[in-house]
Amino acid sequence: MCSLAKQFTGYAIVLLAREGKLSFDDDIRRYLPWMADFGHKITIRNLLNHTSGIRDEGDLAEIAGIPADGMLTQAYALDVLKRQHTLNFIPGEKYSYSNSNYILLAEIVKIASGQSFPEFVANAIFKPLAMQNSHIVANYTDLIKARAASYLNSGGKYENDFQNTYVLGAGSLFSNMDDMARWVMNFYSPKAGDLKDIEQLTERGKLNNGKIINYAFGIAVDSSQGWKRLSHIGSLAGYRTEIVVYPDLKTGFLVFGNSGNNEIYSKVDQLAALFIPDIGKHKVAQLLTQKDSAAAFLKDTSLVHSFAGDYLAEDGNQRKFSIINGRFWVNKRTLLIPETATTFYLPGNRAAKFTFHGTGNKEISADFINPGLTAPVHFVKLTKGLQLPDEELQTYAGNYYCPELDCHYHIVLKEHQLWFTNSLHPDAKITLMGRNDLLSSYDPFFYHSKILRSPEREIVGFELNSDEMMHLKFNKIQ
Repeated sequence: MCSLAKQFTGYAIVLLAREGKLSFDDDIRRYLPWMADFGHKITIRNLLNHTSGIRDEGDLAEIAGIPADGMLTQAYALDVLKRQHTLNFIPGEKYSYSNSNYILLAEIVKIASGQSFPEFVANAIFKPLAMQNSHIVANYTDLIKARAASYLNSGGKYENDFQNTYVLGAGSLFSNMDDMARWVMNFYSPKAGDLKDIEQLTERGKLNNGKIINYAFGIAVDSSQGWKRLSHIGSLAGYRTEIVVYPDLKTGFLVFGNSGNNEIYSKVDQLAALFIPDIGKHKVAQLLTQKDSAAAFLKDTSLVHSFAGDYLAEDGNQRKFSIINGRFWVNKRTLLIPETATTFYLPGNRAAKFTFHGTGNKEISADFINPGLTAPVHFVKLTKGLQLPDEELQTYAGNYYCPELDCHYHIVLKEHQLWFTNSLHPDAKITLMGRNDLLSSYDPFFYHSKILRSPEREIVGFELNSDEMMHLKFNKIQ
């Protein structure tokens, strides 16, 4: 069931809270004293809502290298998480999906309940719902009756795509359609727990700034066609899963696949269109009108010319701004309409806009503002593909060590070109974006690194900042 397992983990926590065995606002180190003190309290609620700042164990394992047997297990994941001493962000500052949160919740369930995680889920949820064909698999060598194999469609030819991740809390749930239908019905006619427990399970999270997010306790909560909707998807190897529940209509949809086909995710919407009455108030889509198109023409391009170029955000996301035929574009496909001399909005959405700062010799940057974001995204203009002499390139070369993963990556100079090298991965070409940002072909887990320098401007390491992986430090040791 892939990540559909998370809602069972969330419900296990809810049931334990009802019994008084834990509180959602408990510090996780009360149950997991071996976790590092990050300098900020991380609560059980932070784990449930994916607001902890703890990095994803799968990404960490990919960087460090999984064990010799090729399996990412609970024991290995916990070993990696025990070594973490920094976070992606301050807990509660933002939402960032991380499987590590639910791996740790499984351990908390074990400690608080006095049972193994699979035992507690079976006794508290599976048995009351008569889910006789559902199991949490803790040992990847276990045989699973009637298991569907995992495949990958490669150019029209099917190949085996073996599952190599068996972690508790975030996954490792095996079930079937009949059993999961029983779980769907528990959202509106509960036999495991009660409606107050379901209400708690589906309570949306809140950030430190008071902003409400759509993620609750292992399930997302929003509305569709005018009705409250609960949903989650899962993906691992060739397995694809999705659950959608309309509790007020006592209706749910389940779609499973085992061929790596992401198109299954659209099937639920197609089913909902057939069976869910549409009572929503729809906003008329605002397309690019002739008025917008006319407004997009730049009366004076002199200032805007200084804004054109390549930009980089802290997490490695890039934007390219260009002037084409007298109009301003982002990534050559989205037209920007001037609101002021330094602010440009997206067609049909004046609330989504880029505001530019700096001119001339000053650093030029841009903030992307959108009500849907927890904070503006800050981009800095840099020279992509900066060319430097070999003498300066050689200062980047060296052995870089990450104590939180106990692994090494090297930067080497070969024929006027910098490369990342590592025994577990092919060499990756490095593109300089300015002097302090490295882009590489190790995508997606290692595509952006930030050079760290001493007060004397010598390179002392780099920090991996790639999308959901932030502030992972590598020290230059030679």
